[in-house]
Amino acid sequence: MPDAGAPAIPLLVSTRNAHKIEEIRTILGPGFRVRDLSSVPDIPDVEETGSTFEENAALKAIAASVRVDGWVIADDSGLEVDALGGAPGVLSARYAGQPSDDRANTALVLKNLQGVCGRARSARFRCVMVLAKRGEELAAFCGSVEGSIVHAPNGEAGFGYDPIFVPDGRSETFAQLGAEIKNSLSHRARALEALSGWSGWNF
Repeated sequence: MPDAGAPAIPLLVSTRNAHKIEEIRTILGPGFRVRDLSSVPDIPDVEETGSTFEENAALKAIAASVRVDGWVIADDSGLEVDALGGAPGVLSARYAGQPSDDRANTALVLKNLQGVCGRARSARFRCVMVLAKRGEELAAFCGSVEGSIVHAPNGEAGFGYDPIFVPDGRSETFAQLGAEIKNSLSHRARALEALSGWSGWNF
């Protein structure tokens, strides 16, 4: 973890997702100076051809890190529904096709779970965060949160599948809990906690 009182560590996040960058900036706090790809528009989007979250995160982090100096992170994350064999998984952002549409993705998950009840609606959010520098993957950090899928969307906060996911130990969806509570227990928060605690920041 960065030393208290030390200058904030500059960190480029390989994303153009405004919701995601807002979460990351809030969770990491003042120890990091976070920017996204809008600050380096010449970096092209990377096709996520990997078969795992880590592969996709590494593709994005490494591609950006060869074009800029300093630390780069990228994450790939998504929803895994047990009754759907782990889907949407790495296809979470484009589950209902392209272009990505949160409402269409959510609706398709609920449609595919029709007739599935109770504990059979178990699911988890999973996140893998890859740190890269000068074209090299330095480390990967993982986070997940277990929960279940409700039968209809609830809540206005958050993004993606937040309106249909209830984390274990809660009765509200991520979209109902709001950013402060979500950021204290989410899959992305857990991966970023591991990232922040990486011993390499001291070197």
